[in-house]
This record gives sequence, C-alpha cells and structure tokens, in this order.
Amino acid sequence: MKTSPNPLPTDPSSPDPLLPINAKTSLFPPARSWSGGRKRILGPSSLPSNFYHVMSRTCGGDIFFDPTEKEALRRILHRLANFSGIHLLTFCVMGNHFHLLASVPHRPTWIARFDGPDGEQRLLSHLRTLYSKAYIDQLQAELTEWRRLGNETAVQKKLDSFKHRLCDLSHFVKEVKERFSRWYNKRHQRQGTLWMDRFKSVLIESNLGKKDEPESARIDVVRAMAAYIDLNPVRAGLVQDPADYPWCGYAEAIAGKRHAQRGLCRIMQKPVDGWDTHQVAQTYAALLTSTPKSTTQKQKTDPKPNTKSSLQSRLDAGEQLTLPDLLHHRIRLFSEAIVLGSQAFVEEVFQTQRHKFGPNRRQGARPVPHSTTPLYSIKRVRQ
Repeated sequence: MKTSPNPLPTDPSSPDPLLPINAKTSLFPPARSWSGGRKRILGPSSLPSNFYHVMSRTCGGDIFFDPTEKEALRRILHRLANFSGIHLLTFCVMGNHFHLLASVPHRPTWIARFDGPDGEQRLLSHLRTLYSKAYIDQLQAELTEWRRLGNETAVQKKLDSFKHRLCDLSHFVKEVKERFSRWYNKRHQRQGTLWMDRFKSVLIESNLGKKDEPESARIDVVRAMAAYIDLNPVRAGLVQDPADYPWCGYAEAIAGKRHAQRGLCRIMQKPVDGWDTHQVAQTYAALLTSTPKSTTQKQKTDPKPNTKSSLQSRLDAGEQLTLPDLLHHRIRLFSEAIVLGSQAFVEEVFQTQRHKFGPNRRQGARPVPHSTTPLYSIKRVRQ
C-alpha cells in the first residue's frame, strides 16, 4: 500500500507550532458578530443532502502556505467539519488557496438528534468534539444556574446558538477561515485580513439514490468534481500522482485514513466501509489517471507540461472536450459557477430561486462550453 510522505520533519528541540491547532476551544472565546453576508444559492430542501465545491483564496493570492501551515489548515478543516455535521468528502490545500467537496445534510433532519429528553446531553456530548472539558463544565454550570433562577429562556437561547452553527456551509467555512487566520497571524506576528473576499461555492447535482435511471445515463458531477479537486497539485506541476501530495483527500485515503476512505467510498457510491472490499481505490485511481486526449508522450514525463496552449489550440479548432480533458485542465466554471449539473437539475434550482436573478433572464441552465458531456451551469450572480 502506497503511503504519503511525512510532510512535517520534526526537530525535538523546537516547539510544535501545531499545538494550538490540536487544542480544543477553551473558556469563552470572544464573540464575533457576523451579518451572514450575501445570500447563496441553496440546494433543494427535498434532498437528504446537498453537495458543494468550495474554494477560497488568500488576499491577492500573494500569501503562500508552507508545509506546516498546509497541515494546520487540513486539521482545522477536519475538526470543524466533524463539529458542524458536514461531510468532508475530499479536499485539497494548495499554497494560496483551498478546495473542498462538502456534503451538507438536510438540517432539520440532522438537528432532530438533539430533540427529546436526552437531547441536551447529546448536544453537550457533541460539543466536546470542538470544545475543551473546562469549557463544557463551565457551560453546564451556567445552564444549571439559569435553571435555578427560573430562566429557561436563557438556557434555550444558549443551546440554540450552538445548533444554529450546525449543518450550515457558510458558518462552517467562516469558522475555518477565522480560526486559521488567528493562528497564522500569531505565527507570523501580522495583523489584518488573510483571505480574499468570501468563499466561492458551486452547488453540484448528485446521483446518489437515483435508482430509476440507468447508470450509463447518469451524469456523475460529484465524482468528476472530486477528481478535479484531487488533481489540483497535478495540474500545478507539484506532483505527477496526487497520492504523493499529503494535503489532499486522495493521499489521506491511500495513507489509510478512515475518514478519507469513507468520503471517497461515498463519492464512488459504495458502502462507506467498502474501501478494500469494493476496490474503491483502484476505481477512483483510474478516474484520476485517465489520460486526456491532448496529453503527448513528452507531457507524460514533464512534471509541468504546457497544456494551456494545446488546450487553446483545440478550442480554437472547435473541438469538444471529454471528461478527462475537463479534469486535467483548469475549467473556470468548476469554481466560478453557482450551480453545475444536468439541464433539469440546474433549471429546477433556477426556477425555485428565480428572485435572485435579473427580471430579463428567461433561462437558467446554460451548457458548459466545449464539453462532450451534457453539463449545464448557472454563472455566478452579479451583485
């Protein structure tokens, strides 16, 4: 079994810079007000979960992360996803930005686990995934005191403030970026904004549960987007095999991380524990290593081939691109669109959220240019 190289050579005489990242939140961190910003395109509420490609970049793209900082961001992503109830299916932390593929469960259904007589204790137990024992003990003492004073309203308001952060993509990414920024700024003794604007998110159609359609007729956008994310270091010329890049979901899975393997099993529509029994590694690797038509023998051996010019020449000639072509080139719509999927799915999202678009727009779904796969998208809403 191939394993990822250790990204962090350690010096026993030096303090571990990742200790603050591993530490759980202690007593009463300062509250920060947040307006919620612009409204995003939300997935259909009728689905058990919705899938998003999320991307965020540092200010101007000029701040670059070293291996320790990439590792810190990787750990924060996993911890906040575990707390938020969001499934991190795969991800990639690059030098000045990160990508992630997230499955956001239907919020009312997921939050219902904290209902009933034992719901409060289950919520407090869940909070321990992020908060320290001292914090939870202090919180319980505060709730007990409010109840002694007959102030049940304050108790419920406090508990609801935690529930409000669960199964919410905006809150999840906001907390990831804030926590990493505080650690990064302290490490570099700097102040100010680290991230450029708000994050971008693309709502993606999923084929999970679509048993009424033949598999050959389905457009698996989730699977394609996962491969597109894991191939980021390959497109950047950093590695030839994404398994050699420690800060992506595929490398974690190859290294034996169960949470990463389960995420890719779900992407490949296999049982969550079927990494070995259903040969998920081999199937997903075949998708990652599928050779685009434009790849020449020189490009196979060149760690950073000049594929941009060859791609443009093909587009100028009116050639259509296959799925491997799309995955091995930087396609802006994969990060810049707000919805991506089949024509029916994209049009349904457009019609249900018609008020967010201009009055003169008659059609939501527009075909992705130069693609042999019938992919449709809605470009980002202009404010």
